[in-house]
Amino acid sequence: MPKVAVIMGSDSDFPQLKGCIKTLKDYGVDVEVKVMSAHRTPEDAAQFSKNAKANGFEVIIAAAGKAAHLGGVLAAFTTLPVIGIPIKASTLDGLDALLSIVQMPKGIPVATVAIDGGDNAAILALQILSLKYKDIESKLEQMKENMANEVRQKDKKLQDEVASL
Repeated sequence: MPKVAVIMGSDSDFPQLKGCIKTLKDYGVDVEVKVMSAHRTPEDAAQFSKNAKANGFEVIIAAAGKAAHLGGVLAAFTTLPVIGIPIKASTLDGLDALLSIVQMPKGIPVATVAIDGGDNAAILALQILSLKYKDIESKLEQMKENMANEVRQKDKKLQDEVASL
């Protein structure tokens, strides 16, 4: 069974991560959720990341606001893919977190999604997992087809409304 870690810098980030966690679970992914701080528990974060692969994790998702160094700290201690979610948690509306996550030094990449973009973090994690797990790949293909059909239905409704003007 695929396994993903969702690590947040504070429990106040949890509301923005519920959709992410639910999406991963809906696709049959074993999800472990933890609170760790890059600044207040850096040793815990380092130990978790160093042991993540041995503990069966295949992707790490790291959500943090403000200085948002969590994803980078985790990425520094593993070769697993790390996906960063900047959380809107300050007077800078999440821009500080976005820049902290996306501006990583060479050799320590952290894939970054939009501010409060937990849903896309889950989908990106699923796309990474789909390289190994073909059942996830087929579910993602169906999701994309469903999205396309929704857009086509909306376009048809709009065309009908425009024609009636």
